[in-house]
Amino acid sequence: MLRKLIGISMAALVTLLLTVSTSYAGKVLLKVPVWFPTTLPALGTSPAWVAKHINAIGGDLTMKTYEPKKLVPPKEMLEAVSKGQVNAGYTTPGYNMGKLGDKGAIFSAVPFGPDAPEFLAWVYYGNGRTLWQKTYDDAGFNVQSIPCGIIAPETSGWFSKEIKKPSDLKGLRMRFFGLGARVMEKLGVATSQLPGGEIVPALQKGAIDATEFSMPAIDKRLGINKILKYNYFPGWHQPATLFDLIVNKDTWNNEMSEGQRTIVELACRAVMADALAMGEAMQFDTMKENAAAGTINKYWSKKMLATFKEQWDIVVAEMIAKDPAFKVVWDDLQEFRANYAIWNEWAYLPRPGTKRSKK
Repeated sequence: MLRKLIGISMAALVTLLLTVSTSYAGKVLLKVPVWFPTTLPALGTSPAWVAKHINAIGGDLTMKTYEPKKLVPPKEMLEAVSKGQVNAGYTTPGYNMGKLGDKGAIFSAVPFGPDAPEFLAWVYYGNGRTLWQKTYDDAGFNVQSIPCGIIAPETSGWFSKEIKKPSDLKGLRMRFFGLGARVMEKLGVATSQLPGGEIVPALQKGAIDATEFSMPAIDKRLGINKILKYNYFPGWHQPATLFDLIVNKDTWNNEMSEGQRTIVELACRAVMADALAMGEAMQFDTMKENAAAGTINKYWSKKMLATFKEQWDIVVAEMIAKDPAFKVVWDDLQEFRANYAIWNEWAYLPRPGTKRSKK
């Protein structure tokens, strides 16, 4: 009986050791090149926030961020992470449309699309995250995507003159992001997706005439308000913008334990709240300061918003015809939005300022 008990105990110990050895992956350092400088509020501070809090937990998982171009150039980040040249990176799919296709940009921002609560509902409790990861997988990238940051609406452009009618846009050279750029191109705008640090120099040299980048406080940090006078709202092209932490799949699946992966997931979920709150909290003071310094805030007329929406519908139809995979993602989002509309219609008070009858 004693030998039998010892045998059972030894078997249990071996099983325990095997379990521990397969679940404990050792120390992991996530080296994370970032797309935006970590001094840039909401955009750049989010990965730094994640790293700070992961490192504060202590233990066998740490994270270090690297400023743009310090480890790999931002435009090479996705390939570098996929190949294991670096084991992680912080980006947004909209900057990788050339690699992921137009459907990838849906997971960044959707013109006339969901605002932050609805977007997060689709990502976390609809099919959004599954389709997000599938987009990377189908494009052949060996990365695990973790949604890891969000901001509320951006402004929809800075101009040197008033834009009263669609023809006023024709011929402009403008920095513009993501799917919204396709709309502006329909209206005769020549678009480019310049990095934030190149926008002001391009404006100063006359290489571009107008730009959008982000929220007023972020745009001011770049100095855009010192060059262009008219700032247009609302951000029809980016009602909310999502970001992700991408991790090399071999690192994620084979080198990281379940506990380490959970820490990353929770830190990224937490930064969603931090980034959203930060973005919302810093805009009003900046808008007051900008106005005092000469910025003129403009709200698009009903005619202009209808024009943007009309062109967006045309762009969507073209992208669906071009890429059946775009249609899969788009249809799923639209089905979710159709259901969400019931809640949205009944649950919320009208947001002041967004429905101006005089417009």
